[in-house]
Amino acid sequence: MIPYAGSHRPSSGPHYTDPDEDPVVRPFMLTGGRTQPLQDGLRIETQLRAAPAALSAPLRFESRRIVELAQTPKSIADLSAALHAPLAVVRVIVADLITQGYLSVEDQPSELSTSLIERIRDRVRAL
Repeated sequence: MIPYAGSHRPSSGPHYTDPDEDPVVRPFMLTGGRTQPLQDGLRIETQLRAAPAALSAPLRFESRRIVELAQTPKSIADLSAALHAPLAVVRVIVADLITQGYLSVEDQPSELSTSLIERIRDRVRAL
């Protein structure tokens, strides 16, 4: 994964770049500058599943990785932690994948279980 802006700290000088480091990608570059998802109602605990056929779709970078990870149901928080990406960025990418038909939303419980809340808390802390 390419590191996101904010995770890179130059070790010396205003323009120091280590030739062995990956380039930094700003989060807005991954979402085309959008900050709001196309799909409304996506919460961090929303469970997603990717269609197996989506693995052969011409997706790039984070979209490809999300489809790979979501072969088993994953929450948006789980995907964000796995990608080391901000929740807002993952929500926008996920919404695009839902709109394109590569991801589907699993049935959402009306109430969250204690174990799910604890898992979400742990994943958010991992960010």
